[in-house]
Amino acid sequence: MGTGKWSRALVTGASSGIGKAFAEALARQGTDLVVVARDEARLGELAARLEHDAGVGVEVIGADLTVVEDLARVAARTAAGTDPCDLVVNNAGLGVSGSFVDAGHEAAMAQVDLNVRALVRLTHAALSRMRTSGEGGILNVSSTAGFFPSPGGAVYSASKAFVINFGLGVAEELRMQDSAVRICTLCPGFTRTEFQARGGFVTDGIPGFLWHDADIVVREALTALGTGRTLCVPGVHNRVGAMAAQAVPRTVQARLIAGMSRGFRA
Repeated sequence: MGTGKWSRALVTGASSGIGKAFAEALARQGTDLVVVARDEARLGELAARLEHDAGVGVEVIGADLTVVEDLARVAARTAAGTDPCDLVVNNAGLGVSGSFVDAGHEAAMAQVDLNVRALVRLTHAALSRMRTSGEGGILNVSSTAGFFPSPGGAVYSASKAFVINFGLGVAEELRMQDSAVRICTLCPGFTRTEFQARGGFVTDGIPGFLWHDADIVVREALTALGTGRTLCVPGVHNRVGAMAAQAVPRTVQARLIAGMSRGFRA
């Protein structure tokens, strides 16, 4: 077992970006890992490095969480009582830029399957086991996009809004049950990863001060979970934007976001 606060963590989408940063940060704390992603080769390289550098145990699960059989397999590992995971990081996510109609229904449903369906399934699997043990933590990765309707990324922002409301609702259920299990929803803003390029999002023109490194996002998220916070929005500018979203009508937000998007592409 590791010697960190968490004994063993399951991290989805761990082959790159924020998920990889989570795996690295937890390994440095002495936490054993179960890393999940489609790219099993990259996971294997990550596992070998972390086992060597941090001296932790790393279990590799190659899985596409949009595939029913793969999701069931990861859910079974999440709920397992043998070598249990006391921390689950639902980080795997998919975003596709472009018009909802033009992008096609397959792209839309893939986002729903990964960002919503898989996250709900794994959260349920984790809580089912953690409720029995009486302890544990779950970090669900949403986005600041979830606070706004986003033309050109309508399904992505809507799926992330689901994650925010779902996480806060379940967190309150746990509080009402006097459960020691913690759940926190992480809402990062622009983060330097491969995500934008993979999804076809145009980021030209976005000021540098709006960007965060994945390591900073992960550090804030782990601190938030450890202190019992149910929502983590890294960065003052992101928190201001999230608060402003409460005051501006959504119809106005949609037009503002569309205008900003055109400005970034100019």
